[in-house]
Amino acid sequence: MNSLDWAVLIGYFGVMVAIGIWSHQRVDDVSDFFTAGGRMPWWLSGISHHMSGYSAVMFTGYAGIAYKYGVTSFVTWSFPIAVGIGIGAKLFAPRLNRLRSRLHVASPLEYLKNRYNVSTQQALAWSGLLLKIVDVGAKWAAVATLLSVFTGVTITQGIVVTGCITAVYCTVGGLWADALTELGQFIIQLFAGVAMLIAVMGRLDGFPTLWTVWDKLPSGHADPTAGPYTVTFLMAFLFIKTFEYNGGMWNQAQRYMATDSARSATRSAWLSATLWAVWPTVLFFPMWCAPLLVHANRPDGSDSYALMTEELLPHGMLGLVVVGFFSHTMAMCSSDANAISAVFTRDIMPALSKSARAWSSRAGLVAARLSTLVFLGLSMTIATQVSSPTFKDIITVVIKWVAGLMGPIAIPFMLGMLKSFRRSGPTAALSSWAAGLLAFFFVNYDLDGSQRTGVALEWQVSVPLAISLVLYIVVGLLKPEDTAERDALLARINSDDPGPSSSSAAASAVGRRTSGETETEAETGAGAEAMTAD
Repeated sequence: MNSLDWAVLIGYFGVMVAIGIWSHQRVDDVSDFFTAGGRMPWWLSGISHHMSGYSAVMFTGYAGIAYKYGVTSFVTWSFPIAVGIGIGAKLFAPRLNRLRSRLHVASPLEYLKNRYNVSTQQALAWSGLLLKIVDVGAKWAAVATLLSVFTGVTITQGIVVTGCITAVYCTVGGLWADALTELGQFIIQLFAGVAMLIAVMGRLDGFPTLWTVWDKLPSGHADPTAGPYTVTFLMAFLFIKTFEYNGGMWNQAQRYMATDSARSATRSAWLSATLWAVWPTVLFFPMWCAPLLVHANRPDGSDSYALMTEELLPHGMLGLVVVGFFSHTMAMCSSDANAISAVFTRDIMPALSKSARAWSSRAGLVAARLSTLVFLGLSMTIATQVSSPTFKDIITVVIKWVAGLMGPIAIPFMLGMLKSFRRSGPTAALSSWAAGLLAFFFVNYDLDGSQRTGVALEWQVSVPLAISLVLYIVVGLLKPEDTAERDALLARINSDDPGPSSSSAAASAVGRRTSGETETEAETGAGAEAMTAD
């Protein structure tokens, strides 16, 4: 990188900070900070949902998969995500929006204390928080790895730089800042991705490269599944991502909650699904061609895209592509930080501290910003250890840990919104969650903590979710815990016409719960009021 590239990069960081400062004017309370006050346009929500779904890992870990195996990087990653989001467009997106518009909650998990009980809410909140610290740590490590290739700075220095810039705009502007910066990042990525595609085609056969390159690539590069990424893995990944990208990743749930209506949330989901089906092919094509242009230094090929960028792009444009790398990671990490802050301040702290239940609007906003900073700091610390023997490497953390552990946390949260699973109560939720976490450990590790080597990747990531799903359903059938109060809650989430007073009923229930009323009293009160309204 020369001075022109650095100017582009520094200018980008400056714009991100400016957006955060501008967004600060639109944040008056925790609802604005966490859900944009329900005023986010559907198209902005859709772009934000898409951009917050992947990071610089695509240009390291998945670039390595594309370098080694070819087209399977798209077929077994972004394509199932597109299908999964499409499935959730009607199934989950509108219900997530109703959590905010009908129940007046600011955190995705806030409704769980009434749907199940406080213990279930806390179990999902704490386990999800710890998982996200590791997940975001992997994202910081990925972008720092790229920065080290281009600039020569150490990985730790790269983590500090990107983390601090992200901390400024996402703690000042909340979800509005996240969404607006993600819009800007999408525009930058559009130009950078097209520039890289044109550069690769120019080095090979020009525009005909799109159909002539396949005979020149290594054998099997055009196969839809290859290596450990088998058809079974594809189906398992689709299963997992349907839950993960429809709200299992709490930051994705926030995008649907932030729109003005359930219909807008559905439109947002369809836009995100379309982007996932189309745009990654533009980004992946140069990666598929990489074996013809560069020789990766790393065994996993994770540096191939960075090397290709340095070789093919002129200065200035190189800086724009580097900005694209940053935009991915900063988008995901800032949105995760906002979601974790929502869960911590709205779900965890009220259960730990009586004073937190009586926070004023200003005190709640200060707590939200402080918890965002703490989360970013912890994830940056983890990032410096992501290549240690415990985590092994970046792609292992992202694929195995997140995919394998997300399911047991997401199952009770996501299925708890559907009427079909109304019989599944606290016992089913906690059994499902605990069994899934144990399954992940025993599938991936021996009792002494050493990693198992004889278990295929698709089973490592899918078995925990499958066990959680089965137990959630079976325990619900064997020990049904549906009540009139829980049925009334589900009616408000599932209906477009809940009645004139059900929202106030839900709000009063949440208010009583956060003010210290017992769980049974709150659920009974909310249920009685809602039954009258419905």
